[in-house]
Amino acid sequence: MTMTGKERAALRSECNRLKPTVHVGQEGLTPALATSLDDALRTRELVKVQLNKSVDVSAKEAAATLAKRVRAEVIQTIGRTATFYRHNPDLKRKAGAVPPWRV
Repeated sequence: MTMTGKERAALRSECNRLKPTVHVGQEGLTPALATSLDDALRTRELVKVQLNKSVDVSAKEAAATLAKRVRAEVIQTIGRTATFYRHNPDLKRKAGAVPPWRV
């Protein structure tokens, strides 16, 4: 599941509107966090994750680890925020409807 540069750029522009849905706290990258991110990706497809300052790994390392755990693509990492995308073919889509992450 590799994305083209154009697809990634389109999703990056969508990231600006998003507020962080999942927060990585002082516990770090726990299985519960991965489950929470997995649930968010299933319903929204595009999810922003905020890392707490007390997390002892870099944002890029954390993003790579989480992406592997939930089988998602890292769209971008800026500062302590990472955005992930995973397509869900089971989501109901209507022609011309807004994408699930804007709801």
